[in-house]
Amino acid sequence: MSVKRSVRVAIVGEEYSIRTERSAEFTRAVAEYVDHTIRSVLESGTVIEPQKAAILAAMKITDELFHAREEGDELAGEMRSLAAEIRRLLPPAKRGESV
Repeated sequence: MSVKRSVRVAIVGEEYSIRTERSAEFTRAVAEYVDHTIRSVLESGTVIEPQKAAILAAMKITDELFHAREEGDELAGEMRSLAAEIRRLLPPAKRGESV
């Protein structure tokens, strides 16, 4: 288990101390992405309250996550299909099947 460390970040002008096992660079990059997403919601002009903007930003980031997961699942399925095709083309001794 990794040691948790405290990393200071700023999101929409507020300072936060985040306890994490991740590197400081990674944690700051995540915070910058959240900050950018909230600010883009605020700059759209449809929302002026930071709390509502944070919720909408969370929805946007979660949508991106779910979309990336779907793409990853599709890619994994395609890879399994290709592996099965390649396995069929291999001589029986190279297929990794038990006889």
